Amino acid sequence: MIRVSPRWASRAGAPSLFPPLSRRGPGGRKYATVSDLSRFPHPGDKLHGFTLRRAKHVPELELSALHLQHDKTGAEYIHVARDDKNNVFSIGFKTNPPDDTGVPHILEHVTLCGSKKYPVRDPFFKMLPRSLSNFMNAFTSSDHTTYPFATTNQQDFNNLLSVYLDATLNPLLTASDFLQEGWRIGPEDPSKAIPGEARPDVHSKGSDKLVFKGVVYNEMKGQMSDASYLYYIKFQDHIFPSINNSGGDPQKITDLTHRQLKEFHAEHYHPSNAKIFTYGDMSLEGHLKKVGRVLDKFERIPKDSEIRGPISLEDGPKTITLKGPVDPLVDSDMQFKTSTSWLMGDTSDILETFSFQVLSSLLLDGYGSPLYRGLIEAGLGPEWSPNTGFDGSNKRGIFSVGLAGVKEANVPKVREAIVKTLWDVRQKGFDKAKVDGLLHQLELGLKHKTANFGMGLMQNLKPGWFNGVDPFGALAWDETVAAFKEKYAKGGCFEELLDQYLLNDKTLTFTMEPSTTYTDELVAEEATRLATKIIEVTKLVGGEREAYSALRKQELDLLEVQEKARNQDLTCLPTLHVRDIPRQKERKEVRHSKLNNVRVQWREAPTNGLTYFRAVNTFDSLPEESRVYIPLFTDAILRLGTKNKTMEQLEDLIKLKTGGIRAGYHSSTSPTDLGRYSEGLVFSGYALDRNVGAMYELLRTIVLETDFDSTEAESMIRQLLQGAASGAVNSIAESGHGYARRFAEASLTPEGRLKEEIAGLSQVRLTARLAGRAPVEGLQDVIEELKTIQRFAISGGSTMRTAITCGTESVSRNEEQLQQFLNSLPQGTTSPATKANTAFPSNRKTFFSLPYQVYYTAHAVRTVPYTHSESASLQVLAQLLTHKHLHHEIREKGGAYGGGAYSRGLSGIFGFYSYRDPNPLNTMKIVSESGVWAREHEWTERDIEEAKLSVFKSLDAPQSVSDEGMALFLEGVTEEMMQEKRERLLDVTEGDVRDVAQKYLVEGVEKGNIAVLGETSEWVKEGDGWEAADLVMADPAVVGGEEHLTAEAASRGGS
Repeated sequence: MIRVSPRWASRAGAPSLFPPLSRRGPGGRKYATVSDLSRFPHPGDKLHGFTLRRAKHVPELELSALHLQHDKTGAEYIHVARDDKNNVFSIGFKTNPPDDTGVPHILEHVTLCGSKKYPVRDPFFKMLPRSLSNFMNAFTSSDHTTYPFATTNQQDFNNLLSVYLDATLNPLLTASDFLQEGWRIGPEDPSKAIPGEARPDVHSKGSDKLVFKGVVYNEMKGQMSDASYLYYIKFQDHIFPSINNSGGDPQKITDLTHRQLKEFHAEHYHPSNAKIFTYGDMSLEGHLKKVGRVLDKFERIPKDSEIRGPISLEDGPKTITLKGPVDPLVDSDMQFKTSTSWLMGDTSDILETFSFQVLSSLLLDGYGSPLYRGLIEAGLGPEWSPNTGFDGSNKRGIFSVGLAGVKEANVPKVREAIVKTLWDVRQKGFDKAKVDGLLHQLELGLKHKTANFGMGLMQNLKPGWFNGVDPFGALAWDETVAAFKEKYAKGGCFEELLDQYLLNDKTLTFTMEPSTTYTDELVAEEATRLATKIIEVTKLVGGEREAYSALRKQELDLLEVQEKARNQDLTCLPTLHVRDIPRQKERKEVRHSKLNNVRVQWREAPTNGLTYFRAVNTFDSLPEESRVYIPLFTDAILRLGTKNKTMEQLEDLIKLKTGGIRAGYHSSTSPTDLGRYSEGLVFSGYALDRNVGAMYELLRTIVLETDFDSTEAESMIRQLLQGAASGAVNSIAESGHGYARRFAEASLTPEGRLKEEIAGLSQVRLTARLAGRAPVEGLQDVIEELKTIQRFAISGGSTMRTAITCGTESVSRNEEQLQQFLNSLPQGTTSPATKANTAFPSNRKTFFSLPYQVYYTAHAVRTVPYTHSESASLQVLAQLLTHKHLHHEIREKGGAYGGGAYSRGLSGIFGFYSYRDPNPLNTMKIVSESGVWAREHEWTERDIEEAKLSVFKSLDAPQSVSDEGMALFLEGVTEEMMQEKRERLLDVTEGDVRDVAQKYLVEGVEKGNIAVLGETSEWVKEGDGWEAADLVMADPAVVGGEEHLTAEAASRGGS
């Protein structure tokens, strides 16, 4: 996958301001044996072909790091020893892209398609169901490519280590894999490549027309449909022109040849160019023995050590303006994105980089931050531009500030406001309490226990490691923080940074303006490029008919290779077995008590002096007109402030006293009955034991005292709505299959309806409509709904239940503070009720027109509750279909970036999806026939075993301490239910799979719903059962007093 996420990449850096969240063990004895430096070699010692260069103990993270180098090839190796059973491996290579063809990205895909030791097709995907790993992936970053995995099982680690090393260092890189994963030209519908008379009309508009195909090609077409990604990557093109687009520009991908791909691998994927990382409690000596045996087969070569830098801004200011797509969910006069950027210092200066990350947080984070108030609160735009923040992931840091959703007249004002705000900050400085709050967050980050510490650590270290940042320096949190505190105490710390880097005109201002023809121009460019490529083939083979025949034959040859792979002998691939899965799951003991009428769940566990709090206040028959505003309510209470405190003051207190406070909507289906559900507001937070009382008081304040009647309330709410609407189209482009699934599921169960209203396309449309409401209309009706929700949002009575996770030593104090908190809340409040919820309109086939170059599809059917005996069989069936059928048909042959089946045991839903799909008609046909395929397929014992392994890799994944016991608290699933489900999963048979396939996917498929998102196509016809819907800002259909996103027939009364 391409690892360029504009919303997060801009805040990424090495080192990060906050360390990866800690995962400390319950005691010190095992810790001492795992990471005690005395049990490891000494610097200069040699072991299995490696020399230990240095070692460092980091007590604040309870780990020891060892830096080794492979003697023969020069490969660098870092091992982090820590008392953590979730072990991590990663091998990465410096891969500066030579152009925009996406060769690093396509190579990342093709590398995993087969190797010398494992000469089967796609061993990476075939290992997914043969492993209990909780993480397997590969990432293409701007200048390096990384292949990581994580697992708790020693044999699994060894298996995956062997596959990953051979895949990266000895890949087959066949031409057919390049055609499948990279790009090719072929019939749009794979079935049209079947033998028959060649069509002379290569420009056909039918399903047999020739099109560009390829997994990465379609992935990047989808990425380019995300306007935020487009802005970010074009900005990178101009600030870092020396680092080309590693993911690939679709307009350039089709210039890449198979030969160039192989040459790039030979130059870059070599141990001399590699950085290897291992983490956890497994033996370093065991790792080195296996890795060294592989690396010893290579000779040292010159490595790619070039660290590319940004442009010079010494002769600034510079200004660049490009055209981009129009956002259909945002006002037509708020379509500009603009930002101003400065170059910082060398990121290998750990202290300066850390100091600037603190400064960046002070300037940007929170509603009370100077730049938020000077830009967004001032009305210049509703949300940050995708590149906003400090980016320390390259050799030289970049600081950017900008806005999206800007009016044309305000574009120059944005830069002016940024500069003015920075000068104001230089004169006034920052309150010490704000700095203390950030340092307090760092303290909590060191204590907070998570299940993915090792993976987070690897992702934190690798970017800097590839760009000259000392990884040992990046690990030394206490040393860095102590040095920062000393520098800050002397005064002038931030003023120096402002003077040196920001208070000047050495800037790049980058603007993207809307073009109503942008999408049409992309389509026309692709058509022209396709025609040119076909002409090239025509010249080679001697005519149009011959060209079509040659391209069809290429597709047929690829299909033949893909079909042969279905029944390929996989005995060369290592695997785990179901016998490796314990039949009895370790129980996480909880106990229950009552305070007043409030039920309390207690989980006592080592938490490093932290207390984790959750509460759910349940509603009974909540009216639709209130429910749809809950997302806005939970945003608003963390934005508006109270009569006595501004949100800036509250934010400062939250940072000083807690690790964060959150509020959100919660719903769950009964594990025993799909017709029963519960819903409510969920509140959560965590704090040091000494600050729990302050956390409760802050939570009470923001929920009950938020001032919706202030003179600024309406403008702040409008900004929240505009910010949400501005990012909606990009959010859908990033996870359109999720939106399609929610809509397809909406009419199948009561809770399905709730999720669609709260987090689906219905919510997107409501938000967009309210954001586009003219100021003269006001938002008073919305504010009244928010005030209504506030009156029943939280309670100290029987509708409330809470969960506390803390150390045994703090239980008594926690009970006292929780009692005080509950006593301070309204008693006996209830939500307004409605007699019955209006059923969500059931649209069998719904199409949503959106400006994307690819499609997202979903097909969902209702099944059974969690405790039903068939639920386990359905989960196994979903894995069988995904790994044995749908991946092959939808991704390999169809060219979609992703596709598969899923079974949601707690929701009672079985479904199918495709992601960034160029051919949704083909996908829907495959899905419609999947039930018969599953019923008739000759399942082997090995097939069933692999499907069970796939289920258990998520079921038994390591869990953060704060999540222990939450299945019971949030979903009502008891330990007994989970154990019974576990045993049923382990006992599923081939016959069980066939039975549920027949019952739900053959007999029941017609009762399901289909939803498709993408550009309107000629096959979307009412006569074929399709109902068209849109998300533009128009008056909604109203059903039962609530806004629904319905298709035309539904709004006319159909269901």
